[in-house]
Amino acid sequence: MVAAANTIYVVTIVLYSLSLLGYFFDFLQTNRKANRIAFWLLTVVWLLQTSFFIIRAVQYDRLPVITPFEGLFFYAWLLVTFSLIINRLFRVDFLVFFANVIGFAMLAFSLFAPDGDIPNELNELLISELLIIHVTLIIISYAAFTLGFAFSSLYLLQHKLLKRKKWGNRLLRLENLPKMETLTFYSTVAGVPLLMLGIILGFIWASIQFQTLPWTDAKVIASAVLLLVYSWYLYLWAVKDQRGYNMAVLNIIGFLLLLTNYFLSSELTEFHMWYL
Repeated sequence: MVAAANTIYVVTIVLYSLSLLGYFFDFLQTNRKANRIAFWLLTVVWLLQTSFFIIRAVQYDRLPVITPFEGLFFYAWLLVTFSLIINRLFRVDFLVFFANVIGFAMLAFSLFAPDGDIPNELNELLISELLIIHVTLIIISYAAFTLGFAFSSLYLLQHKLLKRKKWGNRLLRLENLPKMETLTFYSTVAGVPLLMLGIILGFIWASIQFQTLPWTDAKVIASAVLLLVYSWYLYLWAVKDQRGYNMAVLNIIGFLLLLTNYFLSSELTEFHMWYL
């Protein structure tokens, strides 16, 4: 089972990279044939990722989202899944490419992420339904915010092309600016409550296991800041009725904070030392 999983993992990375190359070629040259090949390769990638995920779940008898390796893999799987579904429903050109550049980066980072067995003395402490739900909600929220980043990036790209009056096939394939704004908003609306619930469940789990709350933990503080930034974005949209370039930039700033929280703050925390 382990050998099969390792083979699937390697083949997944190879096909994922080929799929992105196809999407990149389509982005540069407007090549529909390359786009179709890339789409089918990405579909195979999703099937392989799902198979790997199921094999690992059976192997460890739990939802595999706890270790840094598992978190990154699950993140990448979510981005492939969401981008394929949204592209099918809304037909947003270049979304799959933009979102899966991040997805492939996460899968590549997982190559270097710790994936050893959790020490026996921590196994019972870490592997609980509440903790798994906490981590799962956080990662799903990150995937939603990543889609928002992709939509905001497409908004800025189209804004730049329009400002420079570069009419061409690439501009014609991009959706209108209001639609990109709306999809960014929907992605953020989905992400904020998931992140909030994930943080709350994390506090509940910590209070049960340690009889204390990790207020000073770097990752907890960074997550609270991230939640405030995205909540501020929703407030400006829903209450202040703000739209346009600055809102797209604010959403991208939120995503950069997300990446900082996901990677850098993990180096400063002891409480989250065994998972991201």
